Amino acid sequence: MRCGRVDKEVRSYLPATRKDVGTFFVVENADITALAAGSAESLDVPLRRWLPHPEQRSSRPAEDFVEDAMAESLRHWESFYVIVGSSGAALTGLQFVVVALVSEVRRGTTTEQIDAFATPTIVHFSAVLLVAAVLSAPWHALSGAAVALGACGAAGMGYTAIVLRRARRQTGYRVVLEDWLWHTAFPFVAYATLLSAAFALARHASAALFTIAAATLLLLFIGIHNAWDTAAYLVVERLGRQEKEDR
Repeated sequence: MRCGRVDKEVRSYLPATRKDVGTFFVVENADITALAAGSAESLDVPLRRWLPHPEQRSSRPAEDFVEDAMAESLRHWESFYVIVGSSGAALTGLQFVVVALVSEVRRGTTTEQIDAFATPTIVHFSAVLLVAAVLSAPWHALSGAAVALGACGAAGMGYTAIVLRRARRQTGYRVVLEDWLWHTAFPFVAYATLLSAAFALARHASAALFTIAAATLLLLFIGIHNAWDTAAYLVVERLGRQEKEDR
């Protein structure tokens, strides 16, 4: 990364006690090229540290400084992914209860139906937990996180295609439009969004992180909807069966 002398506009950002020594600088989460050219428009975060003299600058490659600065942006998302990851883990346990209710209420439930409608919910919650773990890990650069998230998105898209095939093959339940949307279409969109955001993470970290957060929340809401839809369906079916027996 090149270091440049601070012009009058950039000096307004500097502490008064350091103006006499701060002629060279290293910034985090900013446009390095614009700053080296003397522009302060992209300087939206405090200066990270000062280098009083160019001979004392680190010998590390410029790319390393840029990667470190971008990796710092993950720290702002720690609380978000703690909440989302904890929710995904807790709801995964809840889905086990739903599956137990399925086996109790619907005696004729087949493995194909569970694979098509119950197992995907567990996978979505697990994907949320995985994304939260990846973005909470102490990465030194965003490239490693991007690879992990890209693999998760690609695997999710492939799994959604498998779910679509399983839903078509099973015969114990008549699939309606809402089921196609929540069990195949929306999950595919979420995983595709995650994959595309992973590709953009290294170059456009801020926008990519918001996109990943949106895809993660979508997966979480998909799992919640599908779990509730299954539980509500079982309750309605059980009540209908009791009414028939009373007659």
